[in-house]
Order: sequence, then C-alpha cells, then structure tokens
Amino acid sequence: MTKETEYAIEVDKLTKRYGNLLAVNDISFTVSKGEVFSLLGPNGAGKTTTVEIIDTIRTPTSGKVSLLGMDVTKKKHDIVPRIGVLPQGFSSFDRITVRETIQYYSRLFCCRNTDIDGLIELVNLKDKTKEQYKKLSGGLKQRLGIAIALVNDPEVVFLDEPTTGLDPRARHEVWEVLLGLKKKGKTVFLTTHYMEEAELLADTVAIISKGKIIAMGSPGELVESNANYLVLRLQSVDEKVFEIARKMGFAPVLDNHKNIAVRLEHTDDVQKILNAIKDAGALYLGLDVRKLNLEEVFLKLTGEALREDPPQMEEQ
Repeated sequence: MTKETEYAIEVDKLTKRYGNLLAVNDISFTVSKGEVFSLLGPNGAGKTTTVEIIDTIRTPTSGKVSLLGMDVTKKKHDIVPRIGVLPQGFSSFDRITVRETIQYYSRLFCCRNTDIDGLIELVNLKDKTKEQYKKLSGGLKQRLGIAIALVNDPEVVFLDEPTTGLDPRARHEVWEVLLGLKKKGKTVFLTTHYMEEAELLADTVAIISKGKIIAMGSPGELVESNANYLVLRLQSVDEKVFEIARKMGFAPVLDNHKNIAVRLEHTDDVQKILNAIKDAGALYLGLDVRKLNLEEVFLKLTGEALREDPPQMEEQ
C-alpha cells in the first residue's frame, strides 16, 4: 500500500553533489496533484538534476523525495509505471512512422491498453501518422515525444525543456499540447528557461538559481510580491524630457531609439513627471506604465538573465 497525500511530489531538503560541484543545494517544495509546476532557471541552474532525482533516474546525496506517496530511492519499481518522461534531446528511430513509433513504445513499456488514436489526436498528429520520424520537423518530433511519454496513461508527466531549440511557431504548437494535458488533469512537472512558457502554462513557478530555489508561487504572486516599483516608459522623446526627469531626482535610462525608462517608487510620480514635461513644452510620442513582468522579477532576484538558445529554423 502507498501513502495517499494531496501532493504528487514532496521534496524535502534535497541536495546533490558531483564531487566539489553542488548542483542542487538543500531545496524543498511540494507539487499538488493536477497542477502544472514549472522549475524556471537558466542553463546549469540545477533543473535537470532535480527532475532526474524526482523521476528516479538519479539518487540524491541527501534529503528526501516522495513521488505519489512513495520514496523515490526505495520504490522505483512501483513508481516508474505511474509516470511519463520526456527527456531533453528526445529522439526515436528514423525509418518508422508516427503510428509505428507510438505502437513500439507502447509494447516496450508493456502498455496493452494504450489509446494510440487518442494520443495521436491529443498531440495533433492525425495528418502525420504515416510520416517517418526522420521527416518530421523539430516541433512535430517534440509532440510525438509527448505522446510517447503518455503511452502508459501516467499520473505525473515530466517534461524537461520541451521546447528548447524550436522556432516560435513550433513552440506555441507544443504549448497547445501541454495545455491539453492540463485540461485532462495530469500533474505536469515542467523545466524551462523560457519565461513566457512558465507564465502561460504553470500554476506554480519555482525560480532556481545556482542550485537554490529563491522564490516560489503563482506567476501573478511572484510578480506582485516583487514588483515594488513602477516603470514609466516614454517613446521617442526630445532631449528636454530626459533632462526634466533627471533634474527631478529620477534616474532615466535612454535607449538608441530615443525612448526613456524611469523607475518610480510611487504612482504619484507618474503625474508629476508628465506635468513637468507639459509645462516645459517637451514632446513624446507615447507612454506606458507598468509593474515588473516575470522576466524582470527573475533578473531582480538572481542578478542574471535567462539565456535562451537561438531558435532553429525547422524543415517543413
């Protein structure tokens, strides 16, 4: 019998060392059943190591991890049939078709009741069922990989950087598939370094940097709790606007297109600057006032930007 909990995943003081390298540093978090949980961080932050410990591929140096109420270091035989995994760099056999690929992995994992047609429809590959794997574009290959991760109808699905290297169109198509998993009530553990991906898909985001989780919450909560100032952006300003803001005690930043950004601590400061610009007869073409977005929160908390791989053009 396994222990039933409200959590699909429980991580307590997890640490992983590789010699002198501390890849994962004493992290703790929980993932509720049926939610999409995103581990967000740059390359090398410890995301893949963390997910490989949770899905039983690697063993922790210290700490405890429970998956579906079972200790991942003791119950691997019971855990594996109940999870699905799409690793980084997924690939399959070049000369078998989409349908044959799903059938092969279904037999490999001893899944007698796999709904092949249902999986093909879920990942939107109905018009590619007879296409060989080698002829698929990068985005189609990733969608097929997600189908393979689902052949055993898993309760928890692990997706490690599922859209890295895809062009924007293919990335959005994969996101549509992942939103379908969310609607089906699957628990999804997603690692990513794409900010938009985390904002769109995740119920909970954990920001990891240098092996430590430094913030966690819904995308909205992370923004709200860290956005303690506003940014006023003025488009295509004349030279007087920059000097007006500077003389008022602010620190405007001017870009190459004659736009300025001004960090403001109080909402009243917006009107003060605009009134001063009007009184001076200075001009600007447009304005925008907003709080931080999730990417700016990440930069504020970690001091580093997320590094994205350049998109690859796909073969059609």
